[in-house]
Parts: sequence; C-alpha cells; structure tokens
Amino acid sequence: MFPVASYNKEFHNYLPIHFNQDVIYQSCGPEKHIKKRHPECLPYLKFISSIISSPDYIGVNPNEIGDSFELVKRFHDNIQIGIKLDMKENYLYVSTLHTITNGKLKHGIANVRLKKFDK
Repeated sequence: MFPVASYNKEFHNYLPIHFNQDVIYQSCGPEKHIKKRHPECLPYLKFISSIISSPDYIGVNPNEIGDSFELVKRFHDNIQIGIKLDMKENYLYVSTLHTITNGKLKHGIANVRLKKFDK
C-alpha cells in the first residue's frame, strides 16, 4: 500500500458519509485488475492522484456494499475511480478504475447519483 492522494474534505459537501481519513491509498491490486479487465484504462493509472484531487463528478453507488464513493474525470474517456473504506483497518483505498460511457455518465447525473464537483 502506498499513498496516492489526500482525502479532500470538500467531498463532505457531496457525500452522505463523512470520512475522517486524511489519505487515500492504493495497492498493486488495481493495476493487476486493470491490466486484466480494463486494459484500455492503463494510460489513466498515472492520473489517479489528479483525479482524486480534482474530479469532475462525485457520487455513491447504491449497489456497493460498505462505505465507498466514486469519482469521475472527463478525459478523452470518462474515467471512474472507486474509493472504499477498509472497515477493519480504517483506511480509504482505490478499489477500481474503469471507463464509463457518456450515456452512463448522463444517466448518473440525471438520477442524482453523480453530482458535479465544483472545485
């Protein structure tokens, strides 16, 4: 595990859960997952810190178990990062990174699952 970004306290204005952690971590797991399941996203791995620091959209997946949230950044592709809280060890970590379609992004905004993050 290594730190990738600070937790932005401005996220509290958008999320139903207020996290007390100061840092978001990443393990080697997401890179292996991305290589295997989302290889088109490999070029975006180097942007994880900047996506966390300055997302375009923020939200919560209602189907996700446990405390978590999602961040979306618009590049050539729409890149979504999942952040989860490890309940046992009490730290936030990057759980996934993948693309989402414009339609899925628009749907998430329309049903208020994703909110525009005003920096």
